[in-house]
Parts: sequence; C-alpha cells; structure tokens
Amino acid sequence: MNVIWRNYISCPRIRKVPHRYQSGCHPVAPLGSRILTDRTKIFEHNMWDHMQWSKEEEEEARKKVEENSAVRVLLEEQVKYEREASKYWDTFYKIHKNKFFKDRNWLLREFPEILPVGQKTEEKVKELSWDHVKINAESFFSKMHCSTMPEEKNHYKESSGSSDGQSKAGSDFSKLDSEEYRERPLKTELFPGSNATFRILEVGCGAGNSVFPILNTLQNVPEFFLYCCDFASGAVELVKSHASYRADQCCAFVHDVCDHSLPYPFPDGTLDVILLVFVLSSIHPDRMQGVINRLSKLLKPGGMLLFRDYGRYDKTQLRFKRGHCLSENFYVRGDGTRAYFFTKGEVYNMFCKAGLDEKQNLVDRRLQVNRKKKVKMHRVWIQGKFQKPLHLTQKSSNLVFSVLSHG
Repeated sequence: MNVIWRNYISCPRIRKVPHRYQSGCHPVAPLGSRILTDRTKIFEHNMWDHMQWSKEEEEEARKKVEENSAVRVLLEEQVKYEREASKYWDTFYKIHKNKFFKDRNWLLREFPEILPVGQKTEEKVKELSWDHVKINAESFFSKMHCSTMPEEKNHYKESSGSSDGQSKAGSDFSKLDSEEYRERPLKTELFPGSNATFRILEVGCGAGNSVFPILNTLQNVPEFFLYCCDFASGAVELVKSHASYRADQCCAFVHDVCDHSLPYPFPDGTLDVILLVFVLSSIHPDRMQGVINRLSKLLKPGGMLLFRDYGRYDKTQLRFKRGHCLSENFYVRGDGTRAYFFTKGEVYNMFCKAGLDEKQNLVDRRLQVNRKKKVKMHRVWIQGKFQKPLHLTQKSSNLVFSVLSHG
C-alpha cells in the first residue's frame, strides 16, 4: 500500500489538473450575438450571426459544389501541389508579408481555455475584454504553483516543410501517416519553455495573427510559454522579426506536421493547449488523421485542442471555378495553396479517433453583407474543443481509494 501511495502522490502533474477548462461554460454570446430579426434591415451591418439556411439555399449551394467539382485536377498536378506545398505558402508570405490576415482578437471570446485562469478571471473573459484578461491573468499567475513532468530535450532542426519524394504519382498519401511514431526516451535536460507551467502550441502560425494578441496579453506572466510553428520558413521569419516577439516567452520554428519523423522542441505530454485554427483545411485529407493523432500525443492529460476551420458550403467553396477541385470538397487556389471544407461529423470522427473527448463542436453560420454592392454571402465555419482524457488520473484515484477502503 505504501508503494502505491508514494507513486500516487509523486505524480501531481497527472493527478491535479487546474479547473481552467470551462468548455461547457461558453462566453455570454458564443459565436456572436448580432441576430437578424427584421429582413428589411439586412444591410445595416456587415455580418449577421447564427443564420439558418432555407432548404432552397442549401440546395443551391449543393448544386454549385457539384458543378465546380465536376472537373478534377490531374493527378500529376495534385502531386506537385502536395510536394511543393511549403513553396506555395512561402511565396504567399513573400507577397503579402503580414498584411493579409487580421489579428485574431476574437480568440479569447471563443477560446477562453487558452489562458490558465481561475473562475474570477473567466467571468472577466466573458465580458469580451482583453484588458480585463491581462490584469486578472497576472494576478492569478502570482498565486499559481504547478508541478511539471521530467522534461526531455528534443533538438529541433529547421525544415522547409516538404521533403523530397514526399508525394509520388499514384502513391497513397495516408500510408506515411500509418507508420507509428517512434517514442523518444525522456531526459531530464532543459528545453525551450521547460520552466513554464502553462504551455501553448499554435500549429500553422503564419505571420503571427494569433501569436501576438496572446503574447501581448501575457507579456508580464513569466510562467506562460508559447510555441508556434509553420512549414513556410518565410512565415516563421515574419514572426521572429516582429517587434513583439520575445524569445523568453515564445519559440517560433519551422515544422511540417505531416512529417512525423521531425521532432518538436519539447517532449510529448507537456502542452496544455494546442491551437489549430484554419490550418487543417490546407492539409491533404489523407494526412489529416495522422496529424491529429500526433498532436494528441503532445497534450497533457486534460489538455485541450482548440479547432476552427472552413465548413461545408462556405462562400469560399462556392466561389471555386471548375478545374480547381483536387478531390471531394478539397480545392486548390490560383496561388497553389489548398483548402478543404469540413462537416461537423467529419471533425468529430477525426478527433475522437485520436482519443480526444468532444467538449464543443459547432457549425458557425453567418451572413456576410456587402452594403455598397447589396451582395449577401453565407459564411460557414466549424468550431470545436477537444480534450485529452484524464484516464490516468481516474485510474490512480480509483486504485488509491480502493486500497484505502480495504485497509
């Protein structure tokens, strides 16, 4: 019994998870609160939330997708887009720099889980104010003490994000993902962010439109650390050269999430949160499950993976012309970058197969309006929150309780 008890209390990282994951308690107005009740006022605002489609609108969207998917891109061209994916995104960032996407200041409204805060701070987050979050997060951190697991040192090496021969004509993209990732032995050496007690990874960070709102919010919170990666080296350089980039709180690195042989600069099981926002859609559908499986291993028990991406029949999908369809609901843009359009069911199946529990899985339907041209456009996104189970915690607790109960 003494051995069991010693083993139990020696693992506080697994046994005790802070009550910061309030996924069941959404913000005051999840996914927006501007509701269109009077159709005569449709052009008074640029965006309307929670729009329900009529049967006619959905049928029209289905027909447009059927039409623009009738002609598929040749296989050899598809292989080129896969093999040179990082090159196309590098070119994108060389052209647009950091001026194409807006900073995602909505992150805390929809994903309060990205901050390791107590219940009082979460009430402030619900007020949708970044200023409130900054003040209360710092106060909470000054009182917070957490234990971490023994760390390993993974030497990260930069990669262009696409290896030669990664794709060949007629090859099965999913075959690479089926190969089991080799576990590396844990070491007690330091790694970037090893002294932090709350760690976030943003996959596909781009020019930093999520990175810098988070860093600026937590700039006076030393216990926090943010990793961010992208397989476009140009994007990572934009992040590192930004005035708000701080190496003591952030590690930006080039990484291809589809290449499971590439190590991360931190051990498995050390992340509290993973942000996967408008990234998975750019990956070949046959590789998606392998990517999610690998990311799941990086989370601590109780850690959260936060997801947002394109939904089926979004206006972006409807606007594709014939000849841009790679496979079902998967398209290539004129600049060579790609986009997939998800259903809620597809998202649920992928993350649950990776061993994560669904905490939120929503279809976000909005109506975007061009008031000058009097044009209406339907936007559809999928938003989800998926948590790594606390099985080890539950097993340990049950075992100790059983032993104590029976003397």
